[in-house]
Amino acid sequence: MANDSVREHLVWLLEGGHAHTSLDAAVKGFAPEQAGLRPAGAPHSAWELLEHMRIAQHDILGFSLSADHVSPKWPEGYWPAQPGPANKADWQDAVRAFERDLAQFTDLIRDPAQDLYQRFPWGDGQTLMREALLIADHNSYHLGQLVLVRRLLGIWPK
Repeated sequence: MANDSVREHLVWLLEGGHAHTSLDAAVKGFAPEQAGLRPAGAPHSAWELLEHMRIAQHDILGFSLSADHVSPKWPEGYWPAQPGPANKADWQDAVRAFERDLAQFTDLIRDPAQDLYQRFPWGDGQTLMREALLIADHNSYHLGQLVLVRRLLGIWPK
């Protein structure tokens, strides 16, 4: 029973909308043509942040599922080459891919057959619990940056 509670708390944390925003709220109404703009003083555009979150989350999911997963090269493999998407479809595809991977990861967390605390036979001590907390921590940090970029661009809802 306690394990079910932990699983639901992890899902709650991963999906956001509590102490930090969700991706859906952060990108709602966002104009993809502004995705490549870096506001003065900001190190990243909205596109760079979205793609970085998507790539990192996809990597963590893949690592959590298989010893055969190969991670991108650090750090360049975790960031897009260009500050903006090539087209509007790229932005929408990245949002959908992020959501798909997050849903797959939360399904993994909800699965009672998955031991949250068992170390993966690969890696160096990681567990499903650790990877869930890593995704939540990483996403919340960069979602905050995404909201800040939107505010600096003057396109955050009032």
